Amino acid sequence: MLKDHVKGNVPDKDVLKTMIREEEAKLSGSLMKIKEAKLPVMVICEGWGGAGKGSTLGKVINAIDPRFFKLKTYEGTPSDDEKRYPFLYRYILTIPEGGKFTFYDGYWMHEITDAVREGTLSPEEYAKRIESINRTERSLHDNGYLIVKFFFNISRKEQKKRLEELMEDKDTEWRVSKSDLKENSRYDKCLEIYDRYLTDTNRSIAPWYIIDAKESKTAEWQMLGFLNQSIDTALKNKALAVPILQNTFPLVQMPKLSDIPLEGKTLTDEEYKETLDKLKKELRDLHYRLYRKKIPVVIAYEGWDAAGKGGNIKRITGALDPRGYEVHPIASPEPHEKSRHFLWRFWNRIPRTGHIAIFDRTWYGRVMVERLEGFCSENDWQRAYNEINEFEKELSDWGAIIIKFWVQIDKDTQLARFTDRQNTPEKKWKITDEDWRNREKWDLYEDAVNEMIEKTSTEYAKWYILESVDKKYARIKALEIVIDQLKEALDGKRKNK
Repeated sequence: MLKDHVKGNVPDKDVLKTMIREEEAKLSGSLMKIKEAKLPVMVICEGWGGAGKGSTLGKVINAIDPRFFKLKTYEGTPSDDEKRYPFLYRYILTIPEGGKFTFYDGYWMHEITDAVREGTLSPEEYAKRIESINRTERSLHDNGYLIVKFFFNISRKEQKKRLEELMEDKDTEWRVSKSDLKENSRYDKCLEIYDRYLTDTNRSIAPWYIIDAKESKTAEWQMLGFLNQSIDTALKNKALAVPILQNTFPLVQMPKLSDIPLEGKTLTDEEYKETLDKLKKELRDLHYRLYRKKIPVVIAYEGWDAAGKGGNIKRITGALDPRGYEVHPIASPEPHEKSRHFLWRFWNRIPRTGHIAIFDRTWYGRVMVERLEGFCSENDWQRAYNEINEFEKELSDWGAIIIKFWVQIDKDTQLARFTDRQNTPEKKWKITDEDWRNREKWDLYEDAVNEMIEKTSTEYAKWYILESVDKKYARIKALEIVIDQLKEALDGKRKNK
């Protein structure tokens, strides 16, 4: 893209000033439309060191009410703490709410291109990163985000001149990094790397706009024009449905809930206590090894109301060092969560390497309660199966062990437990009117759960059914599954497929 870029015609200075003012007024005038449409806008500025990204960005931002935007700067190299999370983690955390802008002075490009330049990223890892970026940008777009990407382009000669001018002034020399100097000395190699990256990540839903940055006013005019054009298009497309993608991930065949036998899945109190003590000791020892080898674990719980998720989680955490895990009870999204991509609040809860995150309810609410209660559109929940598989694939490729439990009971067992909660003062807080309403929709929820399990039980993130008419049986089965999965990972037998 950079090599083939053809510079457009630029108006003379007086005309250019007028056109810039017109574009600024247009941008300012679109703010209320963006707010009313709840359109989240990501403006990503990349380019050569010294190309003027920051100064041009500053001028463009002046046309926007400061209550409508945030500015975020990313360094090419993540911190030691950030390295303990997936590649996408630190970038996803800063995506904007609906109706607002986030301007990025650098995003995920230079973390990749710097590593390629230094020879620390293999071709296989590069391909994975590109796939992750393209998937994520597509998912953001499909969930209503506008992504506008700019690359500020200057020649080698121009870059050298600007870097030297900055270094001559004590007040600006700090703006020139070793990476900038290295980039200029190896300009041709960097040009090859950048050109490839831009080509690999140039998609119709998030295209690259090349900015001729030799003249600052020209750069400002081009950026404003492309941004306004993109906003106009996004507002017009806001109401259009998004295509549902075919699943491309290997699935594990799973039985329907009605075909899972619950009779006979019981343990005596003596069997339970003896097995529980043994398994908890084994899990405790594995947890220490897990931390030492820095393997992250995600355990996700879904199931019927009153199925015993909480007690099941308690038996697992009872065997773990409390410094190495966190339980996340998931309720309805808060307003600031609801106004972002539905997976954003779960990215915020991903464990660092060596730690365990346990979710009491999960991202699967999108295809269950949100689907059945009308909290999202049909297009939203139909897309979510693939988006969830992609999310879990990111975690798996990062090295996480993903264990997903559905806690299964029958309608009679649920009714007995509901009645017990209703009639027992110390348990009454556990039962709500919503629980009774959901029970009336049992058949609809069962159909949704069957579809969910069928479409998201992948080889790298399989569903496990816990038969929980006898809670003791379900607790032991969960412990055994967790232990088996940790052993496979620690012994090097588990493969990310």
